[in-house]
Amino acid sequence: TSDDYLAWLIGEVEAIEGPVDLIGHDWGGGHVARLACERPDLIRSWATDIAGCFDPEYVWHDMAQTWQTPEVGEQAVAQMAAAPLDARSARFESLGMTADVARRVAEASNEKMGRAILALYRSAAQPAMAELGKQFPKAAAKPGLVIIPTEDGFTGGEAMARRSAERAGAQIAVLGGQLVFLPAI
Repeated sequence: TSDDYLAWLIGEVEAIEGPVDLIGHDWGGGHVARLACERPDLIRSWATDIAGCFDPEYVWHDMAQTWQTPEVGEQAVAQMAAAPLDARSARFESLGMTADVARRVAEASNEKMGRAILALYRSAAQPAMAELGKQFPKAAAKPGLVIIPTEDGFTGGEAMARRSAERAGAQIAVLGGQLVFLPAI
C-alpha cells in the first residue's frame, strides 16, 4: 500500500547519513512528497513529478481505475502476467526501455507484481489522494521542487500540479513538451 511504501522509504532514508536531497519519479515521487510532509526532519530538500495527483480535483487515469476496481483489477493483472515474456518485453521497449532493461522488467511482471499494483492503487483511490494532499503545507518545512512535464496527461496536468506546489511552498520547473510518466502497461 501507499502507507507501506512510505514506511519503507522512511526506513531507507533514516539509514542514510545526511544531508539527503530526495527526488522521486512516478509513484516514487508520490512517496517522496508524503515523506516531505510526514518526516521533513529526514531530508534537506525534495522533488516530485506527480504533485497534481494530490489535488482534490484529480481523477485517476483509466488503467489506475481498472486496477482500483475489485475483480476487474484482478483480471487485468492476470492478463498482464499471462502474456508471453517476449510480448511483455516488446511492450516495455515500446515505452523507451532498452531491450535488456525491458526483458528484466517483463520477467518481474508476474502475479506478485500484480498484487503489489492492486494494493498500491487501491490504497490511493480517491478520496485518499486528496486527503494526503491536505498535508502538503507540511512539506514547506524543506525546500521542494514540483516538476511539471506539460505533455503528461496522467498526473492531473499543469494547473493541479501548480496548486499542489503552492500548498507545499515548492518551486516549480516546467518541462515544456515533455512526457516523463510512462503510460500504464
